[in-house]
Amino acid sequence: MEDSKRYEAGMDVMKELFSEEVRKGMEGMKQISPDFWEMIVSFGFGDTYSREALSLSQKEIITLTALITQGAFDQLKVHLQAALKVGLTKEEITEIIIHCSAYTGFPKAVQAMGIAGEVFDGT
Repeated sequence: MEDSKRYEAGMDVMKELFSEEVRKGMEGMKQISPDFWEMIVSFGFGDTYSREALSLSQKEIITLTALITQGAFDQLKVHLQAALKVGLTKEEITEIIIHCSAYTGFPKAVQAMGIAGEVFDGT
């Protein structure tokens, strides 16, 4: 896929996943490093998220799991919001976190559940 189509595909996916407010916040990266912003949109969302074998909700399950496992809690909030936006339920999300506790440990799961609670309160 040519670069402009990759970028366009990435922006389309980001519109499906994230609210306008979240996207505007993410675009702050463009001011710091336009090249890195291009990579995030074109590769992260254009090449990866726009693939068709998995649904966006399945991809968000994987993303939530990976973020919890890494302890990447700053990223977790926006992906919890995205998971809800693409159809995951609060019950499914809490079950993902509970399941992760067996593999990542309770401290990470507790942190993730607290962030999920904040997101749920805002919906």
